[in-house]
Amino acid sequence: MENIMDNSTNKKDIIIEVNNVSRCFNLARERVDSLKEYFVRKVKGNLHFEEFWALKDVSFTVERGDAVGLIGLNGSGKSTMLKVIAGVLKPTEGSARVSGDVAPLIELGAGFDPDLTARENIFLNGALLGHPRSVMQEAYDSIVEFAELREFMDVPVKNFSSGMNSRLAFSIATIGKPDILIVDEVLAVGDSKFQEKCINRIEEMMAKGTTVLFVSHSIRQVEMVCNKVVWLEHGHLKKYGETKEICEEYKSLYKGMDIR
Repeated sequence: MENIMDNSTNKKDIIIEVNNVSRCFNLARERVDSLKEYFVRKVKGNLHFEEFWALKDVSFTVERGDAVGLIGLNGSGKSTMLKVIAGVLKPTEGSARVSGDVAPLIELGAGFDPDLTARENIFLNGALLGHPRSVMQEAYDSIVEFAELREFMDVPVKNFSSGMNSRLAFSIATIGKPDILIVDEVLAVGDSKFQEKCINRIEEMMAKGTTVLFVSHSIRQVEMVCNKVVWLEHGHLKKYGETKEICEEYKSLYKGMDIR
């Protein structure tokens, strides 16, 4: 592991502290065709697993107001790291300490009820994010305007495309001013115009003091949004430092691959 950041960081400005985090998943060795078979094998002790370490001994800190990009090829541990920080997953070893409230854009639309309309899901999703109904009523028009879905508010979201779902979920999740915004590949869906609109919204939140953790398949987007980068490789921290330096090295190493 190579850490090229200045170690003189003022402790009081640290909003996220990841200490020697490792995360292990148990993968079944044999195929199990039904839930019943799974439980029968488990009771008899015939269910065998292999350990897969998605993260191994990762440490870094994020200062308040930073925008930190997580880069690495598929399977490098980026999404797992975000889920640990968001509290969705518990680390197998180590700890992730967060100071402040978190708005996680990890699985957009995961809290939607497909049988409810877009209008109803705005209030449902807002409640799941901890917002009172009065707050959602006040923010309703701006959510609808940003998502560009006004004519579809009374349509059940099961009839929405993935792009429409993402636009609505992004609009809901980015109301207010959370201390930390976690963005995981949410700009991969939708046209370039709406992606640019999302980036502008993220930058507005950063200008108001929100700290951002950002994962994108596009290094160009990381370079646009982030001032620092965490580079993960096979679950290990390869480098952590300034965006320009690390992204240039990353692009040079994976030249020819679709990482634009």
